[in-house]
Amino acid sequence: MTLEQDNNPHAARFSRLTKLLLDNVKRAGFTPIHQLPVAQARVAYMAGVGASELPHVPLVRVENFHIPGPAGAVRARLWADSHDPEQPVLLYLHGGGFVIGSIETCESMCRQLAKQSGVAVVAIDYRLAPEHKYPAGLEDCWAAFQWLVEHGHSKGLDGGRIAVGGDSAGGTLSASVALMARDAGVPLALQALVYPSVQTRLTTESFKAYSRDTLLSAELMAWFDQQTIGPALKEAWHREPLYAPDHRGVAPAWIGLAECDALADDGHLYAAKLREAGVNVALREWPGVIHDFINMGRFLPEALQLQSEMAAVVRQALRD
Repeated sequence: MTLEQDNNPHAARFSRLTKLLLDNVKRAGFTPIHQLPVAQARVAYMAGVGASELPHVPLVRVENFHIPGPAGAVRARLWADSHDPEQPVLLYLHGGGFVIGSIETCESMCRQLAKQSGVAVVAIDYRLAPEHKYPAGLEDCWAAFQWLVEHGHSKGLDGGRIAVGGDSAGGTLSASVALMARDAGVPLALQALVYPSVQTRLTTESFKAYSRDTLLSAELMAWFDQQTIGPALKEAWHREPLYAPDHRGVAPAWIGLAECDALADDGHLYAAKLREAGVNVALREWPGVIHDFINMGRFLPEALQLQSEMAAVVRQALRD
């Protein structure tokens, strides 16, 4: 990735702090993730998130456990700010292009969501590509969702009051899980989608404007796809939920977007698709910020704004 803001007319939309952040990244001279071996890319992403995320807010309950998955046990972590029984639960699915990311890279935001919403938050380490081509990760997410619904009581959780959410690739997974829950007749209170990738067929205007000079470049997205794509999917919408044959009856959605993001238009397209199907949708776009800003709370105040708004929506869906 080369940051050449002066040559990009769309860079004028960047906020002052976003410009400062991108300038600092450019000066640091980090090797772009898509030019690293996968193992090193994961380490680099974790280090980047650790340097930019908000400090971990303390909670009274943090528990590591495993959930049975289709290919073996799936590592999970639960955060809650009480030991009350029968707590509602948010299943949070981390981002990272289906290739990088982990429980650790979403821990800061999950702690904030648990603290501010008053619900339990569970994140999982779903299988990643290229070792496990898509939809292996989705299969793990669906298994975790079903386990929380059916067996969450073993962890003091109320599986009848459940939401799903995630950022970027995690938003994709969350949208697909919401469709699968609808098809299975499993009640889902909310799908909270943060700049999800919901299609790969269209070259949107936001992609044209912001797939360079930001941290989510066209080259990085192509690298993610190269690692992820395997045999033809049984259902194309498992990766592209925009193209599901029917969106009627899917859970209400909250969609949080970054204005200066290649995926911004994906979020708008999905909101429109859901609304056309009669689904209740709330959409919020933060101006001047870039993809993955949810992990940049040390530098961008919009990160905590997004986390706080998402927590309020989760609380309203599951507790109020």
